[in-house]
Amino acid sequence: MAAAAARPIWSGTISFGLVNIPVKLLSAVQSEELPLHMLSRKDMAPIKYARIDSKTGEEVDWKDIVKAYEYAKGKYVPVEEEDFEKASPQKSKSIDIVQFVKAEEIDPIYFEKPYYILPAKGGEKTYRLLVKALEEAGTVGIAEFMLRNREHVCAIKPYKGVLMLDQMRYQDEIREVPAVDAGRVAEKELQLALKLIEHLTETFDPAAFKDDYIASLKKVIKAKAAGKHIRIAEPEERSATVKDLMEVLRQSLEGKKKKRA
Repeated sequence: MAAAAARPIWSGTISFGLVNIPVKLLSAVQSEELPLHMLSRKDMAPIKYARIDSKTGEEVDWKDIVKAYEYAKGKYVPVEEEDFEKASPQKSKSIDIVQFVKAEEIDPIYFEKPYYILPAKGGEKTYRLLVKALEEAGTVGIAEFMLRNREHVCAIKPYKGVLMLDQMRYQDEIREVPAVDAGRVAEKELQLALKLIEHLTETFDPAAFKDDYIASLKKVIKAKAAGKHIRIAEPEERSATVKDLMEVLRQSLEGKKKKRA
């Protein structure tokens, strides 16, 4: 598991009933990306992106740029940070738990991004109480809060001794499940598939899975920078059609048995 970020991205309170707990929010995940620069193919010079005033043609400094809403064609009203807070001053500084539900009642498709919630000074005892109560009850709190100028719904749950906030999607953000013509499944095919699944079933170990693509890409780039020839292995061809499903299942099962032996 990646280490939590050192700096909180939000601070405020968690509230349920008349109880308020001062807390801070930290991202629970991090991603590794290879920083790539945009260059001109002609002379390999870095590309600059300028912020140009469409009226004067002059470049504008970041400090002189404001967000605005177009309320009529070509007419704008500036929107400042305090305007976002004025729209919902209570929610901008509070995570309000509105109900408690059983965790299994929430479809995983609604979960979007996890955050750690840590107690701020003076809230340690009440924070620990909420963690313990959620663990004992086997429930999660459904809450509403503001983050990055947008209102979110989220689930507050105990996780390894701390509170986790799982930012959730709204129902209208979830697309309908597309219709699929699955066809008929023969009983013999089903039994072979179940046996194959049984042989492939193991205890989940998240540490066994790593993103090797970035490391491989770095090797390719390093070799290219050194002027070395890069040999690319041809990908293994796999048929997109299944002519004899029973035979494919048998071969898969036999191959797994031999590998384990």
